[in-house]
Amino acid sequence: MNQFKGKLALQQRVLPSYRVPFFDLLASHCENSMTLFAGMPRQEEMIASGQTQIAKYVEAKNIHLLGGKFYLCYQQGFINWLEESNPDALIVEANPRYLSTPLAVNWMHKRGRKVIGWGLGAPKQNWFWKRFVHQFDAMIAYSQRGADEYAQLGFPREKIFVAHNSVSSKPEKIDNRPLTIIDHTTILFVGRLQNRKRIDSLIRACAEIKLNLRLIIVGDGPERENLQTLAKEIYPSTEFIGAKHGVELKPYFEKSDLFVLPGTGGLAVQEAMSYGLPVIVAKGDGTQDDLVREKNGWQIEPENYKVLVSTMKEALSDIKRLREMGKESFRIVSEEINIQKMAEVFVKALNS
Repeated sequence: MNQFKGKLALQQRVLPSYRVPFFDLLASHCENSMTLFAGMPRQEEMIASGQTQIAKYVEAKNIHLLGGKFYLCYQQGFINWLEESNPDALIVEANPRYLSTPLAVNWMHKRGRKVIGWGLGAPKQNWFWKRFVHQFDAMIAYSQRGADEYAQLGFPREKIFVAHNSVSSKPEKIDNRPLTIIDHTTILFVGRLQNRKRIDSLIRACAEIKLNLRLIIVGDGPERENLQTLAKEIYPSTEFIGAKHGVELKPYFEKSDLFVLPGTGGLAVQEAMSYGLPVIVAKGDGTQDDLVREKNGWQIEPENYKVLVSTMKEALSDIKRLREMGKESFRIVSEEINIQKMAEVFVKALNS
């Protein structure tokens, strides 16, 4: 993998623990070091913050303004950080809700240095987004859909790079699962227990399918008590494991047959794939499009309960096919989508 010969500065609103391995890997490919600027999340977000080992972390003072769809954030100390670190290139989150970003872009451009925006895409194709995106010298998109949205705003295709959103390293090996299931089929969910994840629909689906299913729910959150009450009423064999992280998750991925994410969001999909699991996921922001394909899983509408049930029935009807789909999941994250491939794209964009 190539190196970026300069000094890199990278801004984030917050530093979630799941991003630390990627940032440290990227820092290891910056010959003149990398510094990271990020603040603390709001308490209600319940985001576990991390600490980098290779990248130099400087804490921003996040001032959170308003809320919901009107949320804005101003990061105090942004310009001071740039003055002290004096980077050759800057990568920022491409989110117009972050009010201090244009000031930082201007600071870099006045000194003849480049700024790369990194984001999900441009959900609204209007003059505001077009003006916002065109202040950057290049764009890194989480997905091909995001790249297409930037291009639709008139941003040059040759300056758009796709770094598939990833939180896992390239997996080394896959354990072959048996082609027959003796006792029960195990369905796994991993993530925050909140409304938008539609875990209630997953519990109801398992109850309706009436197969010998073992449902394992790993995670914690505001909906846990309600979900446990529902499960006790309609599917008492549901197991609530609580929050687990890192290697703690390994035994649950290894003993499962199918990973299901019935609502939006969720970075555990890729981790499930690294253990050779086929997946059912709800369509979201485009990051799932590149991960989940016909050969390794199903994408469904997030609010369509009937489709969730029918898709689970289809998945469980052919165990041999399910195992082959799991092998394809492993291949995708081993060869195409992992943090090593992601870092390669970042370095390529920096050197372009």
